Amino acid sequence: MGNQNNNENNQIKNAKEKQLDEFKVDNQGKNLTTNQGLTMSQDEFSLKAGDRGPTLMEDFHFREKITHFDHERIPERVVHARGTGAHGEFQLYESMKEYTKAGFLQDPSIKTPIFVRFSTVAGFRGSADTVRDIRGFAVKFYTQEGNYDIVANNIPVFFIQDAIKFPDFVHAVKPEPDTEVPQASSAHDTFWDFVANNQESAHTVMWAMSDRAIPKSYRMMEGFGIHTFRFINESGKSTFFKVHFKPVLGVHSLVWDETQKIAGKDPDFNRKDLQEAINTGNYPEYEVGVQLLPEDKEFSLDFDILDPTKIWPEEDIPVKIIGKITLNKNVDNFFAEVEQVAFHPGHLVPGIDFTNDPLLQGRLFSYTDTQLTRLGGPNFHEIPINRSVVTVHNNQRDGHSRQTINTTNVSYHNNSLSNNTPKTLGEDQGGFANYQEKVEGNIVRSRSKSFEDHFSQAAMFYNSMSNVEKKHIIDAFKFELSKVNNKDIRQQIIDMFGNVNIDMMTQVAQYLGANLPKGEASKYNKVSPALSQENTIKKSDTLKVGIILSEGYNLDEFNTMIKALNVAKTMPEIIGCNLSPIKGSDGTSQLPKHSLLSADPVLFDAICVLGSGNVDPDFKMRAKMFIEETYKHFKPILVSQSMTMLLKPEMKDQPGVTVGDSKDKFTNKFITDISAHRHWDRNITI
Repeated sequence: MGNQNNNENNQIKNAKEKQLDEFKVDNQGKNLTTNQGLTMSQDEFSLKAGDRGPTLMEDFHFREKITHFDHERIPERVVHARGTGAHGEFQLYESMKEYTKAGFLQDPSIKTPIFVRFSTVAGFRGSADTVRDIRGFAVKFYTQEGNYDIVANNIPVFFIQDAIKFPDFVHAVKPEPDTEVPQASSAHDTFWDFVANNQESAHTVMWAMSDRAIPKSYRMMEGFGIHTFRFINESGKSTFFKVHFKPVLGVHSLVWDETQKIAGKDPDFNRKDLQEAINTGNYPEYEVGVQLLPEDKEFSLDFDILDPTKIWPEEDIPVKIIGKITLNKNVDNFFAEVEQVAFHPGHLVPGIDFTNDPLLQGRLFSYTDTQLTRLGGPNFHEIPINRSVVTVHNNQRDGHSRQTINTTNVSYHNNSLSNNTPKTLGEDQGGFANYQEKVEGNIVRSRSKSFEDHFSQAAMFYNSMSNVEKKHIIDAFKFELSKVNNKDIRQQIIDMFGNVNIDMMTQVAQYLGANLPKGEASKYNKVSPALSQENTIKKSDTLKVGIILSEGYNLDEFNTMIKALNVAKTMPEIIGCNLSPIKGSDGTSQLPKHSLLSADPVLFDAICVLGSGNVDPDFKMRAKMFIEETYKHFKPILVSQSMTMLLKPEMKDQPGVTVGDSKDKFTNKFITDISAHRHWDRNITI
């Protein structure tokens, strides 16, 4: 039985990779051909009537090459245009047979191939990675029952409750239509006007103003399914569920000043981080969890479980960890895989079904509709990255870019010519059938009264934050609203979010010179500790440590530091005054990866400075800048005893700052400081 499971596991694991291999082309050492396979003798000059004459229309090679170039770009996604992706696998920890008959959730020995795409929402494809925005976290499972997609975000709620408002929300958050600015930013009038007049957005706005909207890395970013779905087991019993992806490295964010600087220094910061981690074997891992609610408990909570602006607090409904996804392979071609991948919340397998969440219901139409335009027609499922590992059999035909060659004359169901095949299978034989939920009511355009509470969970989110996180939210409101030109909109927002927390918006109002919010202290006191990033896992693993070396460094000191950093599983990188080898006191040399001119402190998680103390003015100036910027962003700093002249005296006793007095002591403290990520109690006014 064990060998059988291993064989099946290997077949499933390799199925998608083998399928993609069929479409790969290696041009190394090959002759150049046209797209029709004609080998060409020349590819540098167009066909002309004489050396200086006009180009001839008969130059089929020129026409083919230019035409292909002119049509290389496809429409970018209206939302989630900016993104990256990777291949990986999902493995179950324990069978979920009690709750669902979904095949890939039965056997813990089976590994299911997956593809994951991370993205920002508002910006165009050329925008920066580190903007303040919600992040997409979409997962495609290539199961033996067909493709199953989870189209998630890193924030568990959304701005609207009904999909009919989705075009309005996107129009509002996109750049102002008269100027097409600002890019990838919600800090402008139309977005905040939408918020003020659609107060169901309050909860999501609180998340968007928090550190959750500026993740440090896709590898340190939580994912949430947002919508309520159903599990259905073999006996037909239904259980409501929500999906969570919890990063093994913990949930960590940048600080706002960093995000703006990184956007200029390295706009590809997050996508490069993901690619480099996979290339170095530091595979990103996320534990997969579900919150489960029996169907008979649907109305037992103080909110509507179908409301996409509400979370299920983890303290009330715990997250059951059921497996892990691991990303272990970068794409071979970004366009073919990342740009052409098509996700859809309606891609289901038996044992999983929808609920009546009105936002989800609209997405079930919209996702197919947008792929028709973006990917050229109804055959986007035949693009290699989107192909199911299950062979597709149906009587659909034709359409743009059809790749399947159907060999029978029958293109309809219920037939005699093909013995009524392909045939359907009953639910008891593995065929998909929708859950038979009883639905009744008048046909109306309205919202359920159970969706009318917009502020209780927004307040719970704020109540759950640490003091540092609360300050960041307040600062985010100050920044965003200071970019809003219309003072009436500013005041509407201050009054609206006064319903969330009066003290929070009092500080914002005072900063903006606006009227104080009306009302009294918040009546909402509930707290959910799981919402605070301060309560997340903290590790030193894969954090990037910049080691600034000067000429004459002590080799023993350097070796001790490198050894300790490697044991702590960090990623040390040497920074020199320039890219020339750096000589130590014993004559040995280290080759730097970066220079103080080309690197930047915002691109590192910690800084270590080692040297002899005998440095030139240029080194001293730039090294001081590195230290001061790192200090301002609350990140760990170590300076060896011989390099203390680079530190301001008042920095030396601050949290997360280490001055090397002995090899073992200062390296151990530095590693501990790195594991903490940030040192928020540091005085940054000095």
